[in-house]
Amino acid sequence: MIRRIISFALLIWALGFVWFALLLPQPAEGQKTDAVVVWTGGAQRIDRGLVALKDDNARRMLISGVDRDVKPDELAAQYPKYARQFACCVDLGFRAVDTRSNALETARWAAKHKVKSLRLVTHDWHMRRARMELDQAIPETVKVVNDAVRTQPSLLVLFTEYNKYWLRGITALIGL
Repeated sequence: MIRRIISFALLIWALGFVWFALLLPQPAEGQKTDAVVVWTGGAQRIDRGLVALKDDNARRMLISGVDRDVKPDELAAQYPKYARQFACCVDLGFRAVDTRSNALETARWAAKHKVKSLRLVTHDWHMRRARMELDQAIPETVKVVNDAVRTQPSLLVLFTEYNKYWLRGITALIGL
């Protein structure tokens, strides 16, 4: 009996991994939101958020999880073609250090700016766990659009992220 339960659990885990690895979230093309939120930690995330801002698909942008040593002017200088967007519409969040604190920082920022809809930008392999954390932190009245940056993740990256996703889901279910 126990062997069957363990076998069934492993089968569910393995099928879930196939789903997770083969059906990665996709970019959101042309959808308009009040704001765009970029969670730092990987290449092309900030670029993707700035394009959404420049194309008028959002009015304001938060870059969450910025290192405390980063100066706003220095970061803006790395993106010269987006100088106008940085000057008016980009906020930097320095509190977040992981996915969960990114979600909390985003929720506080969204409440402060009365955001009703936001575009979440992160890598495709990170989107599901990021979205799970954000859904727990932000009111249900805020519409969230996934805007995944496409990557070519290794099997190890997918395996690690899938297990983090499962573990975080289990801890959320039991209230931790």
